[in-house]
Amino acid sequence: MEKLTGNLVIAQSGGPTAVINSSLVGVIQEALNHNEITSIYGALHGIEGILYENLVDLKKENPQTIEKLKRTPSSALGSCRHKLTPEEYERIVDVFKAHNIRYFFYIGGNDSMETAHVVGKMTSEMGYELTAIGIPKTIDNDLEYTDHCPGYGSVARWIAASVRDAGFDTEAIGVVDKVKVIEIMGRNAGWITAASSLGKEKETDAPHLIYLPEKPIKIDKLLADVEEWYKRLGYIVIAVCEGVKGEDGKPLKASAKAIDVDSFGHVQMGGAAEYLCSVISENLKLKTRFDKPGTIQRVSIALVSEVDLNEAYMVGQKAVQYAVEGVRDKMVALVREDREQYICNTGLVELEKVATAEKLVPDEFINEDNNGVTEKFYEYALPLIGGALMEYVRLEDYSLPKKL
Repeated sequence: MEKLTGNLVIAQSGGPTAVINSSLVGVIQEALNHNEITSIYGALHGIEGILYENLVDLKKENPQTIEKLKRTPSSALGSCRHKLTPEEYERIVDVFKAHNIRYFFYIGGNDSMETAHVVGKMTSEMGYELTAIGIPKTIDNDLEYTDHCPGYGSVARWIAASVRDAGFDTEAIGVVDKVKVIEIMGRNAGWITAASSLGKEKETDAPHLIYLPEKPIKIDKLLADVEEWYKRLGYIVIAVCEGVKGEDGKPLKASAKAIDVDSFGHVQMGGAAEYLCSVISENLKLKTRFDKPGTIQRVSIALVSEVDLNEAYMVGQKAVQYAVEGVRDKMVALVREDREQYICNTGLVELEKVATAEKLVPDEFINEDNNGVTEKFYEYALPLIGGALMEYVRLEDYSLPKKL
């Protein structure tokens, strides 16, 4: 089969991550190895960059700049959350034709995979030959048909380290602030919140309670659990996902307020930690405080997982290889090999399947009390964060006998 020859365009979409640019670099550097790809363009701010013809020539960039992008956070090309309308399809094809674009790569999550699928389908129906490939990216780790998502390992490492630090802080100042609630990103899937457990070395390390949106919170049970841990330690740290729900299946009261809604209909959540603090303070008469890291947890590269960084590059690199071989309308997936030592390769999945599916934390990863994770979750997630966190120690507490 004759290989498709023409220009390549790549775009980034959705919430930027610590390693999204590593995937971009993987595409650029691999594309330079293939004569079928004559030029390499970047679309500024996702699909909008193609829609409004805001394109840049990535071949003209200094190779050293491209290499350094691997360790630069956020989206170098800019991002967007734009849902294409039927009226915009023809405009997209016109831009492709004008610039002889034959390869389209979209880095993003479910919505981006839907966009890539629609673009590939529409160009085909309009008689324009194009290869559309999806490159996975999301800290939420909620893409189906891939073992995990680039971006998750780094946010998991950041959360694990940050919650552990918050635990040491609360332990030290527990005479003042008895309860610390940390609100972690996640709408329907609690993968990031579950990762708060990955810094624990023993049972009494923070977080002591973990609440995910996959299981409803029973307030009476939560209060009993908080009281039990407080009596045991004199303080407690709770990790809660911003999308947690009550027994009625609805987001907790303070989480129900919509701050913003994007073009795909996703509501920005917030307030779960504040709500739990008020409930705990009112019922148990304990002083509470909450932290909400916000988008810094998503994009910070300070605690990047080297595993995540390398896999993000690999999916970008493999996307080009698959495309040149003739693969179309697929997303590159990460496939974990069944071995004792962690090894991950790539596979392919239909874009349409990914766009309509959401992977939640399975029951086998959540403990029986619905307030923590199981050993199976540790087995799954620990390899993704790129090794052990920095070692911490505690004083042995050689107390002097009291003389007065």
